[in-house]
Amino acid sequence: MRLSFNQRILLILICLGALPTALAILGWGLTIRSTTPAAGPAQALEEVGATGRALLETLDSTRLDSAERAALAAHASRLNAALGQFQRAEAFGRYYYAGLGLVVFLVGAAFLYASVRLGGHLSRQLSRPIEELIGWTGHIRRQEPLPADRPRRGAPEFAALRTALREMAEALERARTREIEAERLRAFRETARRVAHEMRNPLTPIRLAVAQLGRSSSPAQREAIEVLVAESDRLEQLAREFTEFGRLPEGPAAPVDLAELLEELSRTSVPPTMRARLLLDPATPVIEGHYDPLRRAFSNILRNAVEACGGLGEIEITARPEGAGARISIRDHGPGIPPELEGRIFDPYCTGKAGGTGLGLALAKQTVEHHEGSIAVEPTPGGGATFLIGLRTR
Repeated sequence: MRLSFNQRILLILICLGALPTALAILGWGLTIRSTTPAAGPAQALEEVGATGRALLETLDSTRLDSAERAALAAHASRLNAALGQFQRAEAFGRYYYAGLGLVVFLVGAAFLYASVRLGGHLSRQLSRPIEELIGWTGHIRRQEPLPADRPRRGAPEFAALRTALREMAEALERARTREIEAERLRAFRETARRVAHEMRNPLTPIRLAVAQLGRSSSPAQREAIEVLVAESDRLEQLAREFTEFGRLPEGPAAPVDLAELLEELSRTSVPPTMRARLLLDPATPVIEGHYDPLRRAFSNILRNAVEACGGLGEIEITARPEGAGARISIRDHGPGIPPELEGRIFDPYCTGKAGGTGLGLALAKQTVEHHEGSIAVEPTPGGGATFLIGLRTR
């Protein structure tokens, strides 16, 4: 039968603790036994005493003078006293070594019990965290969330290992999310590139044919031709957006003055019917990037804000330094993000406007992330949407 990890640790700890204790007890017992008085010398001394008493009884004390009788009596008295002391010492030694042996046995048993209990406690302290972490690796492998963190007692090294494993799981989850998002964007870009190519092929002859019809059309046909021209222009714009989404910025990066760029866009992208309120910190840093893609990204965000407000009201544009980069916010006071589009506003082809392509904000996100920045949207207090863009100076 295969032992569990906990049982193997317990067996090892018992071998390391209980066996040396048992050997020490055995050694103590053998030492006590070797120091216990033997029966042979006691018996010989008893025989000497017996023969001495027999000798004294055979002597005829009537023939001894008084001095000899006194010396003989004193010798007999000392012999009896010595034998009595030896007997008492022998009895005391027997009980002493028996008691010492019992004490050694009890102490040894207590040591063995404490060793086994300590071994069991240590085995649980070692095996439970390890088994828990092994279970965590299974959750990570199955891409399941880790159990909620709770206060635990034990070695701080296991707490550090749990923290490191949890951070690794979070990093893996973020990497998986980024990889899925990157793969999805690659698929979107490839689709956009192909769609743009297929749309441009028939657009050129259509526009030529419409222009030829316009030169020889009658007044009754001009309205239909104007519709064809408008729709051809819309298809051309759509193909252009598909092309831009399918192409990443190319070439070396160059300094881009964000304050100057935003000020220029406030004049060209915001219609006269709206007021652009600029709050541009002069300390906003110049970043290294691609000017045209960044201009297009901010223009798309502003155009989205203008369309959300219906071309009326106010747009607030803010730029300021933050950390090792710049923080830009574009705030409108329109209806805000529809609930059904929350969380998907930057997805390609996601739009809440009639006739919209859903590529403007997706293209803005693609450009910002290509510059190693971040983009997010949050509700504007009182109604509307606020786009937050963070860019690093690199």
